[in-house]
Amino acid sequence: MSQADQTPTPYRTAQYTGYTSYSYLEEGVDYKEFKLVPELNRVQPYDLGLDEEQAARTRRLIQDNLIISLHDHPVVFPDDMAQVRDYIRTARQRTGYLGLSRSGMTAVFDNLMDGTACITSWSGWKWDDIIYDLGMRLSDIAHQDYVRVAHRLDDIRAAHENDQLAIVLSLEAATPIENELDRIDILYGLGVRQMGIAYSEANTLGSGLKEPGDGGLSVFGRQAVKRMNKLGIAIDVSHSGDRTCLDTFETSSKPVFITHAGARSVWPTPRMKPDDVLRACAESGGVIGLEAAPHTSLSHDHPEHSLESVMDHFTYCVELMGIDHVAFGPDTLFGDHVALHDEFAASLGVHQAHSGPSYTKMPHVAGLENPTECFHNIVGWLVKHGYSDEDIIKVTSGNIVRVLENVWY
Repeated sequence: MSQADQTPTPYRTAQYTGYTSYSYLEEGVDYKEFKLVPELNRVQPYDLGLDEEQAARTRRLIQDNLIISLHDHPVVFPDDMAQVRDYIRTARQRTGYLGLSRSGMTAVFDNLMDGTACITSWSGWKWDDIIYDLGMRLSDIAHQDYVRVAHRLDDIRAAHENDQLAIVLSLEAATPIENELDRIDILYGLGVRQMGIAYSEANTLGSGLKEPGDGGLSVFGRQAVKRMNKLGIAIDVSHSGDRTCLDTFETSSKPVFITHAGARSVWPTPRMKPDDVLRACAESGGVIGLEAAPHTSLSHDHPEHSLESVMDHFTYCVELMGIDHVAFGPDTLFGDHVALHDEFAASLGVHQAHSGPSYTKMPHVAGLENPTECFHNIVGWLVKHGYSDEDIIKVTSGNIVRVLENVWY
């Protein structure tokens, strides 16, 4: 069977003509060659059990409306994850153009892997690595016409109208700016439109979620938040400590994202957010994107990580925060995400899933394994469970657009 035979019907692919990353150069001559995983059909399709009417409604909703992922890593990884460190250190990560063309997404917040530093210490991200990664990805994107970089909402809307996909350049942490406020302006000038405060470990802005103590936003962190507000950079607190999250909501004059997390009341780990943080996010006008990286957003009702586990967090957050403040940031990639976490754990001396209840380790998150399948299954699940078109549009794009209308210029 061909790759295309088992994958969802492509919706917005008119501009995709088969381009693959860096194909304007010669692999093995101009840059190091890696055997990569297939972008399609790496795992078996997830069966939602939709009837013909539900399937048709799912297709229509995806075809006719903006579909936005608030957090993903839409790059293709090596078949042998033992090579992942060498691969990431090249900064020449391959964008999954084929897989994205079958995803139904209009836009994806693309969180860069941040060069050599992310494989040695998350808190040690270096400024040069970020610039290198940005330049490499932008060079590749500039050689094709299917993916466009989004600087404003008009770019996302134009992508939908022109059968393209918009990438929002994003960083999981502001760590590389160190104590230089003007570096935020430089990142904005290079196209970055969303940035996190801290990634799990503390930095000059505030505390990460794995720190034993959380001092909240620093004086510099408050200055950085205000600068991001002025520039028009969306702020993310997914990996920040609870106090730092609350301080960010209070300091920011604009709504703040939790781009990829879940509810700690559903699965009690530091990686999930407690009710007071979720409520404060909603009260400030912000939005949470539901996370689906392996072994994060589990639930007691569905402890084997799957679409159903993630949707347990979705229903909880909708009830707690209101449906106007919930979206999806699946945090997926093209490759073995479980093995990637294992490699990070070996390098960093920690386990990326963080402490919490025991669980059964799964080979992948069923139904949310990669960027191609996520929104077909999310929208299908919402259709099957009786959500209205209006509410489905809200959680797959409308709520994100509302925040960006406030944040971006």
